[in-house]
Amino acid sequence: MPSEPPAPSPAPHPASRPARRSLVIVGAGPRGTGLIERIAANAPELYAGSALDIHLVDPYPPGAGRIWRAAQSPLLWMNSHAEDVTVFTDETVRMAGPVRPGPTLHEWAGLDGRVFADRRIQGAYLRWAHEQAVAALPPEITVHRHPRRALRVSGSREERQQVWLEGRPRPLRADLVVLALGHLDAEPDEEQSALAAYAREHGLVHLPPDFTADSDLSALGAGEPVLVRGFGLAFVDLTVLLTEGRGGRYEGDVYVPSGREPVLYVGSRRGVPYHSKIGYDWTGERPPLPRFLGPAEIDALAARSGGLDFRRDVWPLVEKELGFAHYHRLFTAHAERTAIAWTDFEEKYAAAAAGPEREALVASAVPDPRDRLDLAALDRPLEGVTYGSFEELQEGLRGYVEGDLNRRHDPAYSPDLAVFLGLLSVYGQLVRLEGVGSWWHGFFSCLASGPPGPRLRQLLALSRAGVVNFVGADMTVRAEDGVFRASGATVPGRSVEARALVEARLPEPTLRRALDPLLRGLHADGAGETADGLLRVDRADGRVLDRSGRPHPRRFALGPHTDGRTPGAFTRPHTGGPAFRQNDATARAALVFLRDLGADAVG
Repeated sequence: MPSEPPAPSPAPHPASRPARRSLVIVGAGPRGTGLIERIAANAPELYAGSALDIHLVDPYPPGAGRIWRAAQSPLLWMNSHAEDVTVFTDETVRMAGPVRPGPTLHEWAGLDGRVFADRRIQGAYLRWAHEQAVAALPPEITVHRHPRRALRVSGSREERQQVWLEGRPRPLRADLVVLALGHLDAEPDEEQSALAAYAREHGLVHLPPDFTADSDLSALGAGEPVLVRGFGLAFVDLTVLLTEGRGGRYEGDVYVPSGREPVLYVGSRRGVPYHSKIGYDWTGERPPLPRFLGPAEIDALAARSGGLDFRRDVWPLVEKELGFAHYHRLFTAHAERTAIAWTDFEEKYAAAAAGPEREALVASAVPDPRDRLDLAALDRPLEGVTYGSFEELQEGLRGYVEGDLNRRHDPAYSPDLAVFLGLLSVYGQLVRLEGVGSWWHGFFSCLASGPPGPRLRQLLALSRAGVVNFVGADMTVRAEDGVFRASGATVPGRSVEARALVEARLPEPTLRRALDPLLRGLHADGAGETADGLLRVDRADGRVLDRSGRPHPRRFALGPHTDGRTPGAFTRPHTGGPAFRQNDATARAALVFLRDLGADAVG
């Protein structure tokens, strides 16, 4: 007779069961994807065996997120060459975790590396990268997607957090929460509120700061004048959607209107578009960066008591670093345009004080003023420049844009590319420093994050066709006499009026004015903020700081709403990627915290 089957083992006591830890990541775009990739890379070393649930919360598609989602016009491009975009780490990223290389956008998509891909292709690349990151997680880590908005986070510092989602009555319980929110909407400031109220009262059109692909442009009528304040990448998107997006086309350097375009009058603080993307590749020796602004200098700045003034304490080092990058390239690649040996110049440059002493050195060693670095002129090229009429301004600005395009595509001026590399190096250092402020971010964007050259050639064609008109620098907008009226410092005493105003820029990502209820709740809960209204985070690992500077043990934040913001969630290969470094530090801190939790802390 067969033996009896063995009796089942008694169920283990609940306290002896291995508890599942829980991590909630709010934001499934490129930053959330980068964090998951770093969790996968570091888990074998730091987190083996214990079960972990990662809850990914975002109403937009994973990987692509809001900005890179497929549901937008194919006419909208990236502003980087396909070969200059990667979401993968390489040996230049200074981080504790392992390097996990992967293809650039152009390698993955089979594109010419010099192409400016449309955003939907980039979105597909990011979706694939997200899938790869999830697939690389060890089997004990499971990802759960929640296509909803996160509304708030609650819970004390000592206990599990509760993440409340839109349309869900019970919260997600989390041992840790990471906010990777990306670009956010904001309520209007005092000026925008007043302009919107005036528009309602007088039947005008006012479009506040917004992600351009989400703006309703239907109220901007054919042939109607429209004031546009902002000359960055949001303006480029706006012109694309209002021209080619309405049936216009380019025949060589000529724009052929469809007749459905409004007439745009654009100005800004600078009064000019961002500098063109550089259109040639690097060759030869790279400047040895960092030289004057590296980890030691950042440590010394951070150790100062009494806080920092960026222009007084930090900018002189930034200026010297960018000058070093520029002149290193000039002397090593274009020595025929210099008057002394590089070794002599480098020694004197290192010792020279900022101001007249350094300027005299450069003037004696670099005969042609076009070969000297003038950061003030690059930032504000219209400073002190005036024209007698709007017609003269149009011709003058077309000449400026043409000159910028020609220079940025001529390798004879390759020190410009060295300055770009210097800007990336400086940004990678400054993310470790508090109190940098928003001016630096705007300066960096103007020099290093401008539009593709073809977009500026299109701008020239639109200007010649009369579809785009320039207002000049220091543009101001007044609401008076039932219209919007704009003027600038470049054509004194002249103004232009319109019944429509577009603010062509993204909303400022401040805690107090964010429409995102989660961030507003963090502010009410005591989270620290900078003078510019950004969420304060610990530069070592991204933990959220309270108003006394104390890091929250269970809350992290990454992205443009923090004072640790970087140029982007992805970057050019072999440039150190500060966002990758931040992702790695946050992933490692999170894994160590989760690994070390006791059973009673996760039950």
